[in-house]
Amino acid sequence: MKFKILNTILPLKKMEYFSEKLTELKKKHLYRKPITTSFISDNIVTTPSASLQESSSDRDNPKKKLLSFCSNDYLGLANNRSVKKAAIRAVKKYGASSKSSRYITGNNEIYQDLEQKLAKFYDADDSIVFSSGYQSAIGTIPALAQKGDLIIADKLIHSCLIDGAKLSGAKLLRYSHNDITHLENLLKENKDKYDKTLIITEEIFSMDGDLAPLNEIQELAKENKALLLVDCAHSLYEAGLLRLGYSAPRNDHEGFEVIFLGTMSKSLGSFGGYVTGSSIIIDYLRNFAKSAIYTTALPPATLAASLESLNIISKKNLARKTLDNARYLCELLKIPFKNSAIIIIEIGDVEKTLRIAKNLKEQGLIVSSIRPPTSPTARLRITVNTKHKKKEIESLARKLKDILKEENVSF
Repeated sequence: MKFKILNTILPLKKMEYFSEKLTELKKKHLYRKPITTSFISDNIVTTPSASLQESSSDRDNPKKKLLSFCSNDYLGLANNRSVKKAAIRAVKKYGASSKSSRYITGNNEIYQDLEQKLAKFYDADDSIVFSSGYQSAIGTIPALAQKGDLIIADKLIHSCLIDGAKLSGAKLLRYSHNDITHLENLLKENKDKYDKTLIITEEIFSMDGDLAPLNEIQELAKENKALLLVDCAHSLYEAGLLRLGYSAPRNDHEGFEVIFLGTMSKSLGSFGGYVTGSSIIIDYLRNFAKSAIYTTALPPATLAASLESLNIISKKNLARKTLDNARYLCELLKIPFKNSAIIIIEIGDVEKTLRIAKNLKEQGLIVSSIRPPTSPTARLRITVNTKHKKKEIESLARKLKDILKEENVSF
């Protein structure tokens, strides 16, 4: 049977809606367009020269080399020789694909080693690996909370966590960013009205670079017999969470549990997501987290790369160099150091933010220009890693200060 493909699937009036929405984004300078880039070393990317001009075509244009300060490969493991060799060995042994979900024949033996390693790192009973960090959030949160439950989340949590909360059907309340008093008041006023309470925060906030007061949040969760979900996507894996003054609880309080959610696509230089917690919680997620059940398992090469990265960071404190580099850049720019690899310079004006990022790119540096709705205000998001050299950091600081001065931006 042949199917006739219609040129116009929706009536013209309906199509105009989508066109108008795109036009509106462009007018507000919020339109997004992926630019083809390729990493040729730890921090050097190539991109077609024409991509520096929005109106130009990328095709048949010479490539420009740029020094990246916007990668999330905080520990420089994505290009690590041992990590790449582990991935190659896995491809040769198992092939390029897992071929099915974990619940059919896709549960490669590397999964078990990786999940045991992750659990040990977080001093947890067990862990479950998902196919991405986003899938970890939209699978875990609806499994833990449903209609009749309460979710109280930090105002600045990542979009995937918000989506997970909305999918759950639970009542969602937001507390002011890192405001323990506000969180405490919301708990006192609302928790008794619902069956279960889930508190959600990030460890390191992705668009602000600051750290959550985990100890205080944990104490509130314990007092109120609430579940606590901590998103560790931007963790530097520096001696676990000890650098935050945090020690894993025993989860021996009725209704109280700390669950860590993370990703292997940033500091581990690989791909995939995970959740760690008590054996009961992880077993529960294996049976109720839909995004873990109804999806193809990760490729063996990806699992092997993640496992090798964990082996490396268990032996070396790579985070120290990353934090030293971030501290040095903050000193040069004369801004506060927030104890993470993420450095934020708030600009406010969207056009000006884009112009500054473009100016830096023309001088051979690539820095993220973040705009709403990704962040509340327009800002530059700079990330450093263990592979950045001192002279590269100095070059960024010098050029950035000159551009900000020209743009009359004080920070």
